[in-house]
Amino acid sequence: MADVASEGAAGRRTRTLRAELALKMLHADLGSPERLRSVLEQALVFSGATVAAGYAPGGGGDQLCLIESAGVPRTLYGLRDSYPLGGGSPAADAYRLGQPLWLSPEELAVDPGARRPPAGEFWLAALPLPPDPRGGGCLLAVSESPGGFDTEDRTCLELLAAAVAFPTSTGAVESDELPSSSFSLAMDSGHVEVDDEMLELFGIGPDEFDDKVETLLGMTVPEDLPSLMSVVESDHMSLGDRELEFRILQPSGEQKWLRLRARLLPAADGRPSRLVGTVADASKLRSGVNEVARVQRLAAALATAGTVHDVSQAVVAALRRPLMADRIALAELEGDRLVVTVLDPPEPEAWPEVWRTEWRSEWPDAPVRTMPTLQAALREGRAGIWPAGSPLEPALAEVGPGGLAVLPLPAAGRMAGACLIGWDAPHHFGPDERALLTASAGLAGQALMRAHAFDAEHELVGMLQRTLLPRRLPTLPGAVAVARYLPTTAGLEVGGDWYDVIPLPDNHVALVIGDVQGHNAQAATLMGQMRTALRAYAVEGHPPDVVVSHANRLLMDMETDLFATCCYVDVDMAEGTAWFVRAGHLPPLLRHPDGTTEIVNTVGGPPLGVITQADFPMSPLPLRPGTVVALTTDGLVESAELDLEDGLNRVADELSVSDPAHLGLVADALLTFANRSDDVALLLMRYDGMDLRPLRESWTVWRVPEAVRHARRFTRRTLRVWGVAEESDAILLVVSELVTNALVHTEGQVRLDLTLINNRLRLAVADASPRTPIKPTSIGWEATGGRGILLVEALSAAWGTVPVSGGKQVWAELVLTDLPTPE
Repeated sequence: MADVASEGAAGRRTRTLRAELALKMLHADLGSPERLRSVLEQALVFSGATVAAGYAPGGGGDQLCLIESAGVPRTLYGLRDSYPLGGGSPAADAYRLGQPLWLSPEELAVDPGARRPPAGEFWLAALPLPPDPRGGGCLLAVSESPGGFDTEDRTCLELLAAAVAFPTSTGAVESDELPSSSFSLAMDSGHVEVDDEMLELFGIGPDEFDDKVETLLGMTVPEDLPSLMSVVESDHMSLGDRELEFRILQPSGEQKWLRLRARLLPAADGRPSRLVGTVADASKLRSGVNEVARVQRLAAALATAGTVHDVSQAVVAALRRPLMADRIALAELEGDRLVVTVLDPPEPEAWPEVWRTEWRSEWPDAPVRTMPTLQAALREGRAGIWPAGSPLEPALAEVGPGGLAVLPLPAAGRMAGACLIGWDAPHHFGPDERALLTASAGLAGQALMRAHAFDAEHELVGMLQRTLLPRRLPTLPGAVAVARYLPTTAGLEVGGDWYDVIPLPDNHVALVIGDVQGHNAQAATLMGQMRTALRAYAVEGHPPDVVVSHANRLLMDMETDLFATCCYVDVDMAEGTAWFVRAGHLPPLLRHPDGTTEIVNTVGGPPLGVITQADFPMSPLPLRPGTVVALTTDGLVESAELDLEDGLNRVADELSVSDPAHLGLVADALLTFANRSDDVALLLMRYDGMDLRPLRESWTVWRVPEAVRHARRFTRRTLRVWGVAEESDAILLVVSELVTNALVHTEGQVRLDLTLINNRLRLAVADASPRTPIKPTSIGWEATGGRGILLVEALSAAWGTVPVSGGKQVWAELVLTDLPTPE
């Protein structure tokens, strides 16, 4: 799982930035009731407040009247429905001064505007709102967090307060004029004032209505009448706003879902006098489907969900929006642990603190040990529903302070997992909603079990694939490389994509990516053979075009009809240069240090295994410190809906806005474009440049009688220039032995290379013979040779041989001391 403790651009996102993004995503019209409530709900999420309330001037202009609130019942903290502008309340003070107030429990204890002492300690924020046609207003927010609102909490609240815009008409709050589809109920007499739109919802004509609430209640479906009656009872409503859905029987005999939102307005003596609110057609809000249709849609979505992730997304899509839930979690049951497969919303801040402490990488492991209520529900196997205020452990109570549903997901006689659904505002669970939750749980459990089996088989295929790929990438001098591989989700087929990073002598590194035709065992086998062949040819010291040409001839000689594509890049870490060869593969992508991107689309050769005598031209690759090289296969950039050129441009655009300091996050972001009907390989390298560039000198050794003396003289002069003096005798002896061996035992050209970096001197002698020198196991007094290699081994920290273009290179490294500090 990928790390959501975000790094780079993702890691720098704070709650303030997420609050700004959330405001930008609000689609409701400015000044609409929906937008106002959304802003208040965001204040709960981003500041940690338990309740937020907006007040605007009203009541003849001498009071601040409550317009909307969100969170737990505000009366728990003594927040009133109105505050006199001339009084000494925090709301009135913030409104008059135009400055936010942050009050501690001690300051609130002596507040003359407090209606009653709070039951517990809490902190209060009062922020003035921007001017509007209504004259601005005030935002009140309450926090029970230790220490109250911290710096970022306050910044978020100030940001959200600036975005508050009150509806131009708030109905009965200010005057007797009612908004559309609204009502005003006198609590003492039962007399109700409604508009024509609301009567139309009930199917009653204006002339037929007798202004009695009993007439409207009489049309309610009997099963929903108790919950609706609780709304019109003042004792129940004294703790705050209510919202619920209920059904009515229309004159035609059909049922209709309606949604009611209401609030009590107190009379002058402080007792509730009027219930005002709105009624909306909930069938429209429910996309015109009933619970049966929802279950059918969920069943259809789960039927095509192949993986556990697909199942999780289908459940979220089917339940969260229709139920208007604030958060939903789905988790698999593995032994005594719940492994979370999806959280919505995905931000850690949206979940209880105890969940955040269990966060692993992409999701947390649900802390079952802190949730005995959840354990009991899983043990009993029945859905559990807890309304607002139910006594629950914090790990569950904070998931749904306004209501919580825990759905065990049964399958094949056992529990496959659990689904948690939470609401922030008080939520009423209707009978149809309970039926929907129960039916959805059974479907999701069966689908989760099937998907888990598919994932297990797919993971086995992926494991077989990964055994053919590098287990880990090497540490590179002056660069960082990361790689990703995604197997296809289309069936259980093994793909042929591969990547490799090959360290080479003299601070060179080869980057390789390729794709074998087909998705089957033969393609995977050939992929492993081609990766091994390219690595072997690269280690022999061949340039990129020769490496790829050898691999092409090898594939032509194999008994297969498959072909392969590849891109091979040879990077000189010391010099900052690179050359690459393409064999029918996608071009490299570069992200330059200034953020611009480039698709290096130069001439390449044909795919491997097509033409025996094929040319594979080399092309340069410009590198500067900070450049990112991206190599990928077609599964990332091409699909049935997206052509190759558009896919490459999309990847280039994502690279441009990415943060190269965290390549792992960059790779994960690019994989979101992956076409899962094909496997995907991705290789990224950020070139940083070597902190200390090596010093290099070379000497061609001519086959003359004084050849060894000339080599020693060249070495002595070079060491003098480099400031090496202390170990010169040992160095010259090693040079003599290596050069002598090459002249005596080989034919052709001999070259001496000296390299100095980080107090290590590398002496290398290259010749045309592929035969490796053999170290003798024992030497008698009469032996005439063999002592040279033993001397080299005794004087060197390490020595060895590597193949180089048909010959070999014998090298030895010596550790030097007291070197001068390079300027």
